[in-house]
Amino acid sequence: MSAIIRNARPEDIAVLVALLKQLFAIETDFKIDVERHRRGLALMIDGCGKHRCVQVAEIEGAVVAMGTAQLLVSTAEGGMVALVEDIVVDAQWRGRGIGRMLVAALEQWASMHGATRLQLLADRTNFSALDFYDRIGWRPTRMICLLRRPSRGK
Repeated sequence: MSAIIRNARPEDIAVLVALLKQLFAIETDFKIDVERHRRGLALMIDGCGKHRCVQVAEIEGAVVAMGTAQLLVSTAEGGMVALVEDIVVDAQWRGRGIGRMLVAALEQWASMHGATRLQLLADRTNFSALDFYDRIGWRPTRMICLLRRPSRGK
């Protein structure tokens, strides 16, 4: 069986939320919040898709994997870069090359939109994901991710 990579559609959101639940169950920085995930996916899928995309892998009509990318302006690059997020393959379909196909599709999308670099964040304890990214040519940087929630205006 071979996977077909395609753009996500609004009717895919329920299965994409289920995939995010698998991902966020192993990422300690995130909590599972179905409504929040549904809202975020709708924002990603809606619109022109010029600055963001959600790709899915489908096998025999069933979505088995997903990945997202968004364009950002980088002053270091002097142009566009792509932030890759939410790469997840359903547990029963892992190890079959689907993740590699999905990342390649995101890379192609980013390149077509002028991105000169792809970047992603990965949980430092998700060793299988880190090994996967290493195998397909991603390299760690010396940068770290910091997080702060904006204060609400009074």
